Amino acid sequence: MQYFNNPEALIRLVLSMRDGMAATLAIFGSTLVFSLPLGLLVALLRMNRHRAVSAPVSLYILVMRGTPLMLQIFAIYFAIPMWTGMNLDRMSATILAFSLNYAAYFAEIFRGGIQSIPVGQLEAGQVLGMTRAQTFFHIVMPQMIKRVLLPVSNEVITLVKDTSLANIIAVAELFRAAKNEASRTASVEPLFVAGLFYLLMNGAVTLFFSSMNRRLAYYKE
Repeated sequence: MQYFNNPEALIRLVLSMRDGMAATLAIFGSTLVFSLPLGLLVALLRMNRHRAVSAPVSLYILVMRGTPLMLQIFAIYFAIPMWTGMNLDRMSATILAFSLNYAAYFAEIFRGGIQSIPVGQLEAGQVLGMTRAQTFFHIVMPQMIKRVLLPVSNEVITLVKDTSLANIIAVAELFRAAKNEASRTASVEPLFVAGLFYLLMNGAVTLFFSSMNRRLAYYKE
């Protein structure tokens, strides 16, 4: 072994991959920042009573969930410049593809959470003189968050691993950096180091959602 038996070489390897780690964290963080609120908006539009609104949104969800994320990354990176003349850099195209893809998954999770709330609670809010927005944000949303926490955490864990797909358009994220080091040194150890980094990220995600679940435990089903 070139690295695991040599702490100094292992430290140099980790340092050589730090830019890739930073890119992976940027993709992960940016995707959550954009996809979570977009997913909530899409969920609300999907539940709209007017078919002119809900039908296109349903089609968007179908396309995003029914086609590979890898294909969507390719499509956005190559098709948008072709159709609009606007060039996207690799990182922007990746974040856009990830955000649109994960927003569709989050939308269906949020929709299920919202529809699981008894209608009587909405009617109670109206009786109390609350507007629809107040009823949603003060009555429905706190309960919905509690109910969707587990499926959302599963998607976030998947997102950590999916960030490696960015390397298909040569984004210098962690997996690509690991592959480059593995090719240069003819060793698979850089790939194991990358795997450990993904594992640590998912460990942090798991701890975060476990903490959130305990904090929201006062919402009894």
